[in-house]
Amino acid sequence: MKKGAKEGDAMEEKDLKGLIETFFTCNKEEVLQIFNELLNAMEAEETLATVDPMSRNYETAQSNPEINYIPGNLKDARDAIFPFFWGTDGWYSKYHLENVKGPANYASLIGSIACLLKNPNLCVDTYSQRSNELELKAITTLANLVFYHTRNPWGMFTMGGTISNLYGGKIGIEKVLPGAMKTGLAGRQIVGIVSHAAHYSNETLAGWLGMGTDNLISIPTDDACSMDLDLFENELNRLYKENKLVAFVIATFGSTDAFGIDDIAGIRRIIDSVVKKYGVRSPQLHVDAAAGWPLCFLNEYSVAENAFNLSKEVLATITQLREKAMNIQYADSVTIDFHKMGWGHYPGSAFIVSNRDDIKLLLRSMEQVPYFSEADYRHDPALFTLECSRPAIGPFSVMASLNSIGLQGYQMLVAHALEMANYTKKQIDKLEYCKVLNAKCLGPSVVWWVLPKGRNAKEIYRDLVSGNITEKDYKRYFYEVQRLFDKRKNVMDPKKDARLSFTTCMGYLPGGVALPAWKAVFFNPKTDSDVIRQIIHSIEEL
Repeated sequence: MKKGAKEGDAMEEKDLKGLIETFFTCNKEEVLQIFNELLNAMEAEETLATVDPMSRNYETAQSNPEINYIPGNLKDARDAIFPFFWGTDGWYSKYHLENVKGPANYASLIGSIACLLKNPNLCVDTYSQRSNELELKAITTLANLVFYHTRNPWGMFTMGGTISNLYGGKIGIEKVLPGAMKTGLAGRQIVGIVSHAAHYSNETLAGWLGMGTDNLISIPTDDACSMDLDLFENELNRLYKENKLVAFVIATFGSTDAFGIDDIAGIRRIIDSVVKKYGVRSPQLHVDAAAGWPLCFLNEYSVAENAFNLSKEVLATITQLREKAMNIQYADSVTIDFHKMGWGHYPGSAFIVSNRDDIKLLLRSMEQVPYFSEADYRHDPALFTLECSRPAIGPFSVMASLNSIGLQGYQMLVAHALEMANYTKKQIDKLEYCKVLNAKCLGPSVVWWVLPKGRNAKEIYRDLVSGNITEKDYKRYFYEVQRLFDKRKNVMDPKKDARLSFTTCMGYLPGGVALPAWKAVFFNPKTDSDVIRQIIHSIEEL
């Protein structure tokens, strides 16, 4: 012990005090200065083209781990992350049409910053206090939107849509095999059902839940990327005849590529009828609405009044969408991603059940969580969540966004996305050598073929669907679709040409053939008709 030091002192008091003052005491002026520098950098970066402003070198990053030896200050924190901040795209450009990702809105930023300042952990009320209350409020708000005024909802925010879908699958297992949480699958073959257009995360959850991906059954879709109900009913009957346990059926409300929507009410009718016939426990009907849930904002848009002066085509789309969206009320649970077309910050995923009693199937006993002795099922999610530590960005982002943008604001944003997708389909359809593949899908995504001039894309598509084309020929056409996409990507002007993406399977497989396609997703509110006209021009120039 150093001379003059008191017993219990382990270090120089001034050094510890310096650390505390620098890193655990808010220097508002310095924090605001650094935050302003980051905002200025982002503003400058947004004036650049949408190409990556900096190259990525993963080998260098891995071979140069770094921790400063002596304590520094907040500017060291800024300097450590700034090159990577500058090199990360915020997706604010109107030319970003690649995938189901849009820019985060600034109301969400306000909510997220407020959350980060307090840094609550949503596991128990003790760690989160009113933030836990906010989660309950946010979940109830979203539940009433997607289930259209449900009376007994519950749920939680998760780390992503995959985990939200996993919750649905797990509850299904507990329903058909009670006690599986404790005893395991007991040698029983557990089966889940999805469509060909469903997200690949369903295979992830089948593997992680111990069912095995071989036990995930995919049902073919029609040309609207909607599950074929006749084939679904036949498959469900076959599985029960073979004494299989069907734990869940996951319907899709907005597939990732073509934005296909399953007939949820039809699926429910079939499930109820078949389980009654065989006298078995009903599987969980879960809806993966990660991408498509914001279409529910239009449930109460007055088509007759048409306050936004939408086109007749989009009004017809909204009428059809309302019927499909209202069918979510027949589901047991749903996944939503607010960080997609809610334009919130990651992570903004939520798993919501229509009946809160379903959550009880996931409960832990107090003996399993002795250090949460104060926990209460009514407001302490650690008793039933997969995660213990959970960030509160989701509820803060959701409530800040919903109550600033408002219902009418979200209706306007979603309707604009539909207008842009509809306009794109119409313009592409005018080109003989192009074919819109998801013409019957209702949503903000467009997938299509571009073939060399002189080809009749629509005729080729008809021949493929009817089986009047050889494998050699359709593979040649698919190669041309890919080659022209790559050509446009190589010659595009990032200052005026939208960034599109490519999928190797858009979700509809006529005759078992996966259809590749160009793809544009209109999740960016800034994207306008000029961007679309330039897309058409760039295709014509190929």
